[in-house]
Amino acid sequence: MSTDKDTTTQMFEVGAHYGFSRARRHPSMRDFVYGTKNGTDIIDLSKTAEKLEAAKEYIKTFAQGEKKILFVGTKRQAKEIVGGEAQRVGAYFLTERWIGGLLTNFDSVKKNIEKMEELSSKMKGGEFKHYTKKEKLLIERKIAKLERDIGGLRGLKELPAALVLASARNEAIAAHEAKQMEIPVVALADTNADPGLVDYVIPSNDDAAASIAIIIKTLADAAAAGKSGASSQ
Repeated sequence: MSTDKDTTTQMFEVGAHYGFSRARRHPSMRDFVYGTKNGTDIIDLSKTAEKLEAAKEYIKTFAQGEKKILFVGTKRQAKEIVGGEAQRVGAYFLTERWIGGLLTNFDSVKKNIEKMEELSSKMKGGEFKHYTKKEKLLIERKIAKLERDIGGLRGLKELPAALVLASARNEAIAAHEAKQMEIPVVALADTNADPGLVDYVIPSNDDAAASIAIIIKTLADAAAAGKSGASSQ
């Protein structure tokens, strides 16, 4: 189903069309700007809807192939939204901080994921019950830190096949790594962002939580629909 008028109206109502000042506009975002009001760029939401629809169909098709999608949103406004939506549809996610080398040095990160899983399993299985109180406390702290940093990657055994970024600018390091590894990127891009590292650009205010929520939910729904279609087949 295509992105309907109600979704576009919702995006307008939550201020998805408000970009940055014209002075801070990235030259490559010019085509997504409808106009300028009081020095602030106004994003053309008809183009946002068009790009969101394309990204949605891409994610849906991608998920049908049972490929792993990683959602990333580390800025304050996006953390809870990205984590919640990714968990809802069974996708991988990072919300605390981008792990440098996650894509370019995955084997190293994979070892930390396995260590987190191993320690958590042993703790639940009571394998540390004979340890001293101090020793158990140190292990619990280590597990808590790993869970906080990479808990959303639990079960990830290979490189994700695509990234969904809540902000092209804020998650630029992730986009750079993805480019190096030829991993496609879907991302919200405000008017100050460089869309050059993004394969599916969704022009939108990436500071308003409600704006982020509409777009991330739409993409998460697409991932769920794709997985559902694959399962039924």
